[in-house]
Amino acid sequence: MRIRTDDEVYRVDAVWLGPPKATFPWRARYVAWLIGIPTFFVVLGVERWAGWSFGFFSTAWGFIATIVITRLFTAKISHERPLGAVVAMAGRELNTPRERTTGTGGAVSASRVRVRAERPLPKHRRRRQYQHHGEPPGAVVQGTPRARRSRGTAARAGR
Repeated sequence: MRIRTDDEVYRVDAVWLGPPKATFPWRARYVAWLIGIPTFFVVLGVERWAGWSFGFFSTAWGFIATIVITRLFTAKISHERPLGAVVAMAGRELNTPRERTTGTGGAVSASRVRVRAERPLPKHRRRRQYQHHGEPPGAVVQGTPRARRSRGTAARAGR
């Protein structure tokens, strides 16, 4: 037993063949006319903007470009994907947020990194020395180191 689908119904295109008793020699769907006529005016406008004068050949080339552009657009349109869905999809594709491929910020510089002349001591060997205001910088003054709080072994084990 063979089951027939209803695809034949949807394959019938809504086609305008031209005025009665003077049909066109080609078949064009209504959607192609809807896309093609505004496209033709846009192509003619682009030609004028580019500096081409209005004439037979510029209009003929505009007509050919319109046919090519219209065929590209209507190739994406079918009964399963109507014009409204294609326009909505194109709009969403153009307006969707994109991943930034370039980093934000400028060049990296080490100009703000402080460099000391002497090597720092490990934390457990550091002793703070107090300096008097009258001493030259870098001079070591003998004084009493800051009193250290005694910590239990439990506090040292957690370091």
